Amino acid sequence: MKCIALQHLAFEDLGSFARVLADAGYEIEYRQAGVSPLGIDEWRGAGLVVVLGGPVAAYDIRTYPWLEDELAGLRERLALRLPTLGLCLGAQLMASALGARVYPAAGKEIGWAAVELNEAGQASCLARLEGSPVLHWHGDTFDVPPGGVLLARTASTPHQAFSLGSHALGLQFHPEADPSRIEPWLIGHACELVQAGVDIPALRACSAALGTGPCTAAAAMLTAWLGQLE
Repeated sequence: MKCIALQHLAFEDLGSFARVLADAGYEIEYRQAGVSPLGIDEWRGAGLVVVLGGPVAAYDIRTYPWLEDELAGLRERLALRLPTLGLCLGAQLMASALGARVYPAAGKEIGWAAVELNEAGQASCLARLEGSPVLHWHGDTFDVPPGGVLLARTASTPHQAFSLGSHALGLQFHPEADPSRIEPWLIGHACELVQAGVDIPALRACSAALGTGPCTAAAAMLTAWLGQLE
């Protein structure tokens, strides 16, 4: 019952998901992408792998050559139908490993907003998120990979979530983000926020006003997904 959380940025961690995973019996181990990568035996052997977000592009292998090994590990793990969860960059890497295109979106999508669930999404674990704001923070997007099922969209991002069987889930958004812990995001992504024209005090105030609602909904979603794993 080991969960390996593959981290691409120190403050983009498991957030509110950490307690849910611990309560479900998982021993959590963080690994730093590009610094302490997973070996192939770890990709195959972990009970759960969560690939977290980050500011690099899934397709920028020339600049970040370690992405190639990460994609290969994901490809191996997904072929074995082992439990895998991807968040933002993690979802993009999963899509790429499965043969789908990852590419720049029409613009940045940053801030709190609910996702729109399609029929498949309403029948999935994402139903626990319906109507609840989640954090969006991305400039890239992905096509739904072969064999994947589209679950959610927003007006600016048609592909927000996909599932692959019962073992894999890729989410473009950040349900794990805790509104009460938004400040490291505002500091760490300061340049991106300024370039995107985001009102930082307004985003901070919006986060504070949300209270615990997003964490409660996210915990219910993750609990439901863990319960369906083979």
